[in-house]
Amino acid sequence: MSDNDLTRRTVLRRTAAAGLMATPAMGFLSACVTGGGEEEPADQAEGEKNAENPLGVDGNAPLEVVIFNGGYGEKYATDVHEPLYKAKFPNAQIKHSATQEIATTLQPRFAGGTPPDFVNNSGTKFMDFGTLIQDGQLQDLTELFAAPSVDDPAKKVSDTLVAGTVESGTYNGKPFVLNYVFTVYGLWYSEKLFKDKGWTVPATWADFTKLLDTIKAAGITPYAYAGKNAPYYQYLVILASAAKAGGPDILKNIDNLADGAWTAPAVKAAAAQWAEIGAKYMDKADEGLIHTEVQLKQNQGKVAFYPSGSWLEAEQAASTPEGFNYAVMPVPAGASDTLPTGLYATAGEPYFVSAKGTNPRGGMEYMRQMLSTKGAKGFIELNKSLTAVAGAEEGIQLSPGLTSASAVLKAAGAGVFSYRFDSWYKELDTELRTATNALMFGRENADQFCERMQKKADAIKADSSITKFSR
Repeated sequence: MSDNDLTRRTVLRRTAAAGLMATPAMGFLSACVTGGGEEEPADQAEGEKNAENPLGVDGNAPLEVVIFNGGYGEKYATDVHEPLYKAKFPNAQIKHSATQEIATTLQPRFAGGTPPDFVNNSGTKFMDFGTLIQDGQLQDLTELFAAPSVDDPAKKVSDTLVAGTVESGTYNGKPFVLNYVFTVYGLWYSEKLFKDKGWTVPATWADFTKLLDTIKAAGITPYAYAGKNAPYYQYLVILASAAKAGGPDILKNIDNLADGAWTAPAVKAAAAQWAEIGAKYMDKADEGLIHTEVQLKQNQGKVAFYPSGSWLEAEQAASTPEGFNYAVMPVPAGASDTLPTGLYATAGEPYFVSAKGTNPRGGMEYMRQMLSTKGAKGFIELNKSLTAVAGAEEGIQLSPGLTSASAVLKAAGAGVFSYRFDSWYKELDTELRTATNALMFGRENADQFCERMQKKADAIKADSSITKFSR
């Protein structure tokens, strides 16, 4: 895909082989945009570099920002980050837009050579990062992370971030993506409901299933997730169980497309135990619901446990009754787990700068302002979510959910893990979403689930047209 002399037939064959038609517009991008960074971009704005302008931004150049209008909304951009950029460059005009369908909205523009400068590439319909990198569409952020930070010029931007942040957006040695929100994942519940019912938060798998029986007897759905658009919430906890049992290398092997990674005993055992949860404690009607519909059921006291990330509290703010008090627990530990206190937590919510846009230096400076203390605090206060800026939450009165998430993260210590295949190989993510629903709603068993995923991983590994990543 990155060779300029590819024939149209070759490009289309590679697109189909990579599964990029899962998002219809993705095939259009891959067929129309080649070059892998070799094509000359449009005329790009550039100013003089100095201590006040370390990235060499043209202060008169316009900047276009596109935000995913999901759980975090767009107010943090319009009310916090964009004003910070404007304060530094008063003459710069910022064109702002927001959408819930990033790929559908932006693929034609990338294909046509007119990408926006800055993109929040998130949501169900995000653009495939692997393809964007192959096509030379993403700006290398090395210069940004090496630049002086806004708050302390003696520190590089990278020195102000939570450990692992830069790595989380690095592809084969180069940082192309800023993952801005530090997210804690687990099983979310209402502290009020548990207090009213006298339920104790379980730490072990045996206690978990015992409590689910009690909840079921009380006429409440013990466990739920949205099968229509959020099965990835559920596959995360399946893989978290596998990592707790077999160690973080379980996820590293999956990321690296290692032989037999999906059929490892720890993965099979995790799939089997979660399939049992699906069979005994879920409402099959939830397969046809979207995430906000299931989350509303939890707010109404109809669902006890829900798998999600620490954005949940903010996303449900308008529907959450007074005193509900979100809290989170890690995936419960098995009797012989390698990491009994292990937790899935990582920098997420991806942003990138367009390498072929008209103002990539402005895009990087926009990121630099996001990574300032003011930028991070503003985001935290609006969205009740931690950022990747170390210590930015200090001095802020945290919400119940975020207080719980912070406590769980602290308790996990060094036992924090994550995976990256979902952004590296969109085809694998798509297959896993479908397989997860089949597993949890009783159409496939654990062996079939693991064999299906291993077959897909092997196919991706064998396809020479797909750029491979490793860690």
